[in-house]
Amino acid sequence: MFSGIVEEAAPIVGLKAEQGNLHITMQCSFVDELKIDQSIAHNGVCLTVVSITDDTYTVTAIKETLDRSNLGVLKIEDKVNLERSMLMNGRLDGHIVQGHVDQTAICTEVKEADGSWYYTFEYVYDEVMAKKGYLTVEKGSVCVNGVSLTVCNSQQNSFQVAIIPYTYEFTNFHQIQKGTIVNLEFDIIGKYISKMVNP
Repeated sequence: MFSGIVEEAAPIVGLKAEQGNLHITMQCSFVDELKIDQSIAHNGVCLTVVSITDDTYTVTAIKETLDRSNLGVLKIEDKVNLERSMLMNGRLDGHIVQGHVDQTAICTEVKEADGSWYYTFEYVYDEVMAKKGYLTVEKGSVCVNGVSLTVCNSQQNSFQVAIIPYTYEFTNFHQIQKGTIVNLEFDIIGKYISKMVNP
C-alpha cells in the first residue's frame, strides 16, 4: 500500500525485454536501503525488486502491466516517480493508493497559472467501469503517475489537477507535456462505495 507521496523522480538506466516481460533498471538514492522482494511504486505501478547492485535495482513488469500502464513506452533516462510502500506508524499525507494502475490517460493541456500549473488529462470513459468507481469526482483524490492529487474540473472523461512548484520540480510532472501518457489509479474508497451502490 502507498500514499501517493513521491520520494524521488529517478532515471531509468536499463530496459530489457524478455518474452512478454520488461525488466526495468532504476538508479536512485535509496538503493542501499532496498532488499530483494520489496515493493516499490513506479509511476504508481507496484513492482517487486528482483535484483540489486551498488547503485541500481531492477524490477519486472509483465504484459498485463505494460498494457495497462505507461511503463512500456518509457525510454532510457526518462524519470520515473518512485515511492516505497507506506509505513503504518506515520501520517497518511496523500490518500490510500494500492499501486494497481487502472488505465492510462493523455495530457491534453498544460497551463501556467502564476507560479503553479494546471494539467488537463483525458481518458477513455467506459460506462460500465464508471459504475464500478473508475471515474473522478470534484475535489476527490486521484493518483497520476503515482502522485496523490486533488481533482478539479471533473468531467465525464477528463479532469484537471493543480501542481505546485515543489511537486513540479521533485516529481516527473516537469516532463509531462501535451501528448504525454500517464498512469491513473482511481480512488479505492470510491470503488468500494460504487460496488455497494451498484452490486
